Amino acid sequence: MRANGWELGIEIVQQGLRADVIPALARLGRTAQLGELPTFVAEVGRQLQQDHAERRLSAPLAAIAREHARTREEMGFAPRDVVTEFLIMRRVIWRFASDRADGIDLFELELRVNDMIDRVAAECVAAYVERAMTELTEQARRDPLTSLLNHQAFSEALVSEVERSGRYDAGLTVVYFDVDLFKEVNDSLGHVEGDRVLRRVADVASATLRSSDLAGRMGGDEFAVLLLQTDKHGGDRFMQRFRQGLEMLRERGDLPENFDVSAGSAHFPSEAGTAEGLLRLADHRQYACKRSKSVQRLEKTA
Repeated sequence: MRANGWELGIEIVQQGLRADVIPALARLGRTAQLGELPTFVAEVGRQLQQDHAERRLSAPLAAIAREHARTREEMGFAPRDVVTEFLIMRRVIWRFASDRADGIDLFELELRVNDMIDRVAAECVAAYVERAMTELTEQARRDPLTSLLNHQAFSEALVSEVERSGRYDAGLTVVYFDVDLFKEVNDSLGHVEGDRVLRRVADVASATLRSSDLAGRMGGDEFAVLLLQTDKHGGDRFMQRFRQGLEMLRERGDLPENFDVSAGSAHFPSEAGTAEGLLRLADHRQYACKRSKSVQRLEKTA
């Protein structure tokens, strides 16, 4: 088996293609069809040489199984397709081994093959389940419109980072901002365009952050960002870059003509010592900024 991994891998693919047993295989080129199968078969052969008492799924074989499942999933294989592939592998390996089992108890050999493939298939199914659970958990933390952290996830992350920053005597900044006159955007351009505006704002905010920073949609047109390892001026620097990004979109016509945001920031530990205090202060300053703009608009109107 170790010497014939490629031939056995090709046979597995051929049986999978026959009568469209594994439909996803037909969409792939030959190299992609084989994937990790030759390496897989060779490693299974090496494992089958071990004594029964020592026969556990080795770390290399478990790693190959998980990588195979991940790759197949990316290629569009459903879990059933991967399990079917292993059932075919079982038949191919059993036929190959039994034809060469001179002096070996066939019943014992069959038990070994079945046990090994069962373990490999279970490892792949476990990999699928773990990835699915991870994706579901992450989706539950995300705002469906903007893909930013939702209010709860952002608030929980902020609490954790404030505690961490306190332990290591580091600074962080919270910036709270919302879209000016967003109701008018919805009323004049429609809610579909309003959603597009929110997505564009979220995209610019994400692009402006460092990889260690976080952004969240706190509700409606309100957003917050968490800037780690910053001094008291970190919020101002972020807003300068953020506004430049928004201005580029506005000039291209991707945002309404008079588009603007109002923002407020708060720094830990110099201005607030808790996550709740940071959000409260940043929100208060954001509201003060928005109120100042309202006053200016009224004065111009008068």
